Amino acid sequence: MKSQILVVLFLISIVSCHRKLNAKKEVTETLVSDIVQLSAEQVRIAQIETSNLQAKNIASVLKLNGKIEVPPQNIISVSIPLGGYLQSTELLPGAHISKGEIIAKMQDEKYIQLQEDFLIAKTKLQLAEQEFNRQKELNSAKASSEKVLQQTQAELNMQLISINALSEKLRLININPEKVSPNNITRTVHVVSPIDGYVSKVNVNIGKYVTPAEVLFELINPSDIHLNLKVFEKDLADLSIGQKVSVYTNAHPSKRYTCEIILISKDISSEGTADVHCHFETYDKSLFPGMYMNAEVQVAENSTLAISETAIVNFESSNFVFVQLKENEFKMTPVVLGLAENNFVALKNTDELASKPIVVKGAYTLLMKLKNKEE
Repeated sequence: MKSQILVVLFLISIVSCHRKLNAKKEVTETLVSDIVQLSAEQVRIAQIETSNLQAKNIASVLKLNGKIEVPPQNIISVSIPLGGYLQSTELLPGAHISKGEIIAKMQDEKYIQLQEDFLIAKTKLQLAEQEFNRQKELNSAKASSEKVLQQTQAELNMQLISINALSEKLRLININPEKVSPNNITRTVHVVSPIDGYVSKVNVNIGKYVTPAEVLFELINPSDIHLNLKVFEKDLADLSIGQKVSVYTNAHPSKRYTCEIILISKDISSEGTADVHCHFETYDKSLFPGMYMNAEVQVAENSTLAISETAIVNFESSNFVFVQLKENEFKMTPVVLGLAENNFVALKNTDELASKPIVVKGAYTLLMKLKNKEE
C-alpha cells in the first residue's frame, strides 16, 4: 500500500514539472514571437524609419447629426390674387426656375372685367379733367360759382382714386396698366417666379380653378439653407456661436462642407436634445432640404503624446507598434489608441513607450516578416 502511494506521488510530481516546463516554453515562445530581426540589407530595402513620441495638441471631436432645412423666409408660396383657371404650366417638383420666369398662365373673365373697368375709369378721368378745366375758366371769368368748381374738383379726385386703384389691381395680376387699351385686352395673365430657386410643390393641374387663398406652387430659395443639428443637453456647453462645423453626407463622407453655428436653441425637447442651427459658408447645389448629414465639431484641445498614424498596425482586431530594441531588432508592442488629428494619433499607454524609437515607416513590412516567421 505504501509503495502504491509513493508511485502516485511520483507520477503527480512528473506531471506538475511537465506543466511548468510547457508554461515556461509557451511564455518563451510568446516573447520570441513578438520580436523580429532583420539583416542590414532587409532594413535598407524596407526603408525602415523610426521616431519618438511627440507632444501634440489634439482636439477632441463631438460627433453630431441633423438635417438640412430652409428658413421660412426662403419658402415662397405662389398664388393668384384674383383666382382663376390654370391654362398652362410646365413646372415639376425639383425643377429650377429663375427670377421673372413665367411659371404659369391663368385665364378668367374677371381679368377682362378689370381691364374694362380700368379703360372706362380712364375715359371718365379724361372727361373729369376737361370739365374741371372748363369750370376753372368759367370761375375765373365769374361765370360759374365756387360750388360747381368744387364739385368738378371732387369728381376729378374720385376718378383719380379709381384709376390708381384699378392700376394696382392690374399690377397684382402682372398686367401693365400702360399697355391696356381698347385694342389690347387679354383674358390671360402670367404668373412669374419671384426668386431664383427650384420648385418644391405643385398643387394644381391644368384646367383647375383656384381661389385667391389657394397655393399654386411652393418655391424654395436654397441660397440660405442651413443645417439643423440635434445636440444632447450635456454637449451644449461645448458649443458656441461662430464655432466651425465640418459636415458630410453618408453617400460622400470624403466630401466635407464647412458650416458656422449661428443659433443655439434654449428649448430642450422631451428626448433631451436642442436644435443648433448652422449656416453653410459656401452653397452647393447638390445639397437639398431634408438631406441627412453628419457633423464633427472640435470642442477642446489637449496636449498629449502622439505618433504618426503610419506607425500603427492592426492585427487580429488589436493595435500594435514596433519598438526598436537594437539596431536591426524590433518588438511588436500593443498600444491603446486615443484621439487622432492631422495624421497623428494619441497613445494612452505612453509610459512604456516614452523615449523609445518607434517604427513610423515600414511597420507593416515588419508585421508580415514576423507572421511569416511564425508560420
